[in-house]
Amino acid sequence: MTETSTRRRTRSGGGAARRAERSAVSFETAKYIERNIPNFEVLTEEALEIIETNAETILEEIGVNFVNNPAALQRWRDAGADVKGERVHIPRGLARELCKTAPASFTQHARNPDRNVEIGGKNLVLAPVYGPPFVHDVKGGRRYATMEDFRNFVKLGYMSKWLHHSGGTVCEPTDVAVNKRHLDMLHAHMTLSDKPFMGSVTEPSRAQDSVDMCSILFGKDFVQDNTVLTSLININSPMTFDDVMMGALEVYAQNNQACIISPFIVGGAMAPVSVAGTLTQVMAEVLAGIAYSQLIRKGAPVIMGAFVTSIDMNSGAPTFGTPEASHITYGAGQLARRLNLPFRSSGSFCGSKLPDAQAAYETANSLNMGLLSGVNFMLHACGWLEGGLVASFEKFVMDADQLGALHKFAAGVAIDENAQAMDAIREVGPGGHYLGCAHTQANFKSAFWRSDLFDYKPFETWAEEGSRDTMALASARVEKLLSEYQPPAMDPTVNEALAVYVAEKKAAMPDSLG
Repeated sequence: MTETSTRRRTRSGGGAARRAERSAVSFETAKYIERNIPNFEVLTEEALEIIETNAETILEEIGVNFVNNPAALQRWRDAGADVKGERVHIPRGLARELCKTAPASFTQHARNPDRNVEIGGKNLVLAPVYGPPFVHDVKGGRRYATMEDFRNFVKLGYMSKWLHHSGGTVCEPTDVAVNKRHLDMLHAHMTLSDKPFMGSVTEPSRAQDSVDMCSILFGKDFVQDNTVLTSLININSPMTFDDVMMGALEVYAQNNQACIISPFIVGGAMAPVSVAGTLTQVMAEVLAGIAYSQLIRKGAPVIMGAFVTSIDMNSGAPTFGTPEASHITYGAGQLARRLNLPFRSSGSFCGSKLPDAQAAYETANSLNMGLLSGVNFMLHACGWLEGGLVASFEKFVMDADQLGALHKFAAGVAIDENAQAMDAIREVGPGGHYLGCAHTQANFKSAFWRSDLFDYKPFETWAEEGSRDTMALASARVEKLLSEYQPPAMDPTVNEALAVYVAEKKAAMPDSLG
């Protein structure tokens, strides 16, 4: 951030603002991950070229649908595509050429500049679960989400050290009208946290509300010159771009805000059952979507997304943490890097109904897959349960704790003089032990990553304390974090202006289910 832009964002709230700054409690947040390890690649050069060639064939011969969007069809005609009805046939090479104006990386600004994130390159930004209509905790069980649940998730995200991003629809608050809930959700992200966040995509006017509220929070000029929102635009696979998602994309691209352009694929239902076939369809869809964003505004920031899972061919239920999903994610990462674009995929995926052993296995597979595949923006990094239908409070803190292990692993292996530990080996010699040597005493605090949640005590102590399993420990941690929560400092004039905007917008329209 330049010195000029820093000054632009400093609002003068007088004595009240300064008092708020002094009294606020700031919770430590780790910087976004900067990988010092290689990406894992499963596709050969020949395989990549075949997939890319076949994707271009799909775009040219089969085409993609842009439905209920005459303006989009006209933009494609003007760009040189062959439009037949709502089917757009994109000449070989055109989409890839258009994608070249999208930036390889970009900064998403937070209202606290110390929490800005750089999306792209070797970086990995972690954001929480997105979209579940249900929530679950030990005390209340599975239930429809409320706005109070949403606010509590935002607070937990703010207080989670290893989360870099506040996310978007962390759960879907069903006690607020559909046409108004985005206002309350955005207001919660803006006031209860100072990490970066996502905008609304459920209707183009709600995307515009997101931009307008950010103009209050950051300043209108700052928003036009910088990226303050990263929002999720799903493609209706196979190969259909609906007017609602494209309308939201158009708003964000016009205003220089970032979009994750992501197919939503359950392999065997919305794409072929084969890994290569699915990757080919993913490639075709993201090429068309990203190219369209650049027709709206050259240089608009985008992230190439790939949300792909397999299917249980007996029940039809999605499955997670599978080898096939890993192959697709690793391959999609390679394709994204060849396009020189940031990559979004992976998360704390699982199909389990509870934060149990199934959830742990599937989540571990999915998180590690994301780290090693070169993901730059990981949505759903914590809290996901039951195939994305449920946001779990206990699993949120379990997953958020485990994200620390990703940070440690991504740092790679140090080989400096201290890491070589030759002085320790000389000091201890044959037959000794390292517990008391100088090197251990100097490094023991940071030598090993340690969970803040798991129980490492002896059996007797664990039994005396109630024999608590991980679910019980997580439940206690949720209560502790929420009881200790204090909001980050905020200029009172900005806070008031946001509250007025939300109140006036909600009062100006009747409740609606759409």
